[in-house]
Amino acid sequence: MNREGGFSARASLRVLLLLALYLVGARAQDMPAEYQAVLKELGRTGDFKDGVLKVNVPRNDLSVRVGGTSLPTPFGFGGWVAMAHGKGGNDVMMGDLVLQQEEVNPVMSALLNHGLEVTALHNHFFWEDPRLFFMHIHGRGKPLDLAQRLKPALDLIGKVGQDSGQNKSSSGARSAEQKSALDTAKIASIVGHQGEQLGSVYKITIGRDDIGLNEMGAKINARMGLNTWAAFTGANDKASVAGDVAMLEREVTSVLKALRTNGLDVVAIHHHMIGISPQVIFLHYWGRGPADKLAAGFKAALNELGKGSATK
Repeated sequence: MNREGGFSARASLRVLLLLALYLVGARAQDMPAEYQAVLKELGRTGDFKDGVLKVNVPRNDLSVRVGGTSLPTPFGFGGWVAMAHGKGGNDVMMGDLVLQQEEVNPVMSALLNHGLEVTALHNHFFWEDPRLFFMHIHGRGKPLDLAQRLKPALDLIGKVGQDSGQNKSSSGARSAEQKSALDTAKIASIVGHQGEQLGSVYKITIGRDDIGLNEMGAKINARMGLNTWAAFTGANDKASVAGDVAMLEREVTSVLKALRTNGLDVVAIHHHMIGISPQVIFLHYWGRGPADKLAAGFKAALNELGKGSATK
């Protein structure tokens, strides 16, 4: 009986192992072949989730300081490009590229010369070194064709003016990414949303599906850039926060008041997309102080989103 039980246990274990291998293989195959071709063409990493391919374009080559504080790449220096299927077999592509000031116009020309659009150009920070700008891009077409049109611009990032040897990664920048001392459970409790740990950065991202944006049959969701987020780093008593708030026009003033009342600095107000309805306004904010106070300030801004009446 024990022998039979042993055979049964081993058989069950083999079945479980085979099932696990099958599930791992199934997950690995979730990304459509055409999107695998996009990643190969661009020579970049990415993932496929919620119907969206997200391609990573981080600025790991830079050592960024804001107000004299060294900050890790996930804090707000990771660019991205996203694609989603639309009607007629074409994709909608959107993205946000992180550029040094000398890279802006060469990258813009490369995009425009290959039939892609630039829909916004702006800052996310004050007092940063090196000076950074964020370029929002847009395109429509077959996924591989979009990748081929995008590649010349991406290939310029980190190459323009590199002979100067300035503002490159250093051991100090790497150590900043490795250290984390935040009570993330407390931050999540205050904000009311869970986040993800990215090195030393705790980032909370909240979609605005209530706005209901679509383009050419493609849903413009959080992974396509329609989101509000906050990135926290540092220690509980001395933290930094930066982020972006996606707002309808009627929400702008009340969100600004909430941020300023809670001591958070607003550093930019702008759009990311053109030709959309309703129009969505984005603002970037920044702050330093105890992590719980920063989280409370972000929560206050969140409380102003989705209200049905215009601000008085």
